Amino acid sequence: MNALKVLSLFSGIGGLELGLERAGMTVAGQVEIDPYCQQVLETHWPEVPRHDDVLTAPEWWQSQARPRIDTVAGRFPCQPFSIAGEQLGIDDPRWMWPAFADVVRVVRPRYVIVENVAALVRDRDAFSWVLSDLHQLGFDAEWTVVGACAVGAPHRRRRLFLVAYPRGTRLPGLHRTRRQIDLQPAQRDLRRHWQTEPDVDRVAYGVPRRLVVDPLRALGNAVVPQLAEHIGRLITGHRDEASATTPRLVTAPTHHHRERSRP
Repeated sequence: MNALKVLSLFSGIGGLELGLERAGMTVAGQVEIDPYCQQVLETHWPEVPRHDDVLTAPEWWQSQARPRIDTVAGRFPCQPFSIAGEQLGIDDPRWMWPAFADVVRVVRPRYVIVENVAALVRDRDAFSWVLSDLHQLGFDAEWTVVGACAVGAPHRRRRLFLVAYPRGTRLPGLHRTRRQIDLQPAQRDLRRHWQTEPDVDRVAYGVPRRLVVDPLRALGNAVVPQLAEHIGRLITGHRDEASATTPRLVTAPTHHHRERSRP
């Protein structure tokens, strides 16, 4: 089958894309506002179309003929929920899930991948908003919190991974017990990509050190490629097993990204 095409939002330095490419997917578009991260993406994905603002990404994507997108994936800013911030939640101006959801409404992918800090799950207003939007868009969702140590890093770095897929289907293999990603079948294969621990505390991700040297903030925000690869393989397997007659998702009514109404 053809490779699943991915539109990446809040791309950073491309850790999520790196893992999904290892799973056999193809990056078809990237959205990233940080100038330094844009340079990194341009270096490693020079042929991929790129935009600088998620808020205007729907118009950008529709501005010309584009490939059909199978997966929208990304990590909207974690500062509203991170223990290192003020934890203002949906009242923080950096609460960007609504903009993420707007892209999903326009692109209508078959799958959605969200990565964020574990504290997002504990914010009932924010997480219920995410789940409500996905439900309205025709998705079921599963999520788990997993640490980088699960794939060999010498620290925990626990992160939320959420996978949404067409309602009424099932994504086998995501969970083993207690909402933990089942890494046992793939752990040895995932570890083969791991790089030597960098000289900077808490930033062992498996992203090759040559990829990012400065600023450290870009590396500190990066997604663990090994975990993204495992999830990518689960999605690819789900696609391969799914019926070819499964209908595409229909567009749900748009909720403007500046609205603060809760689901």
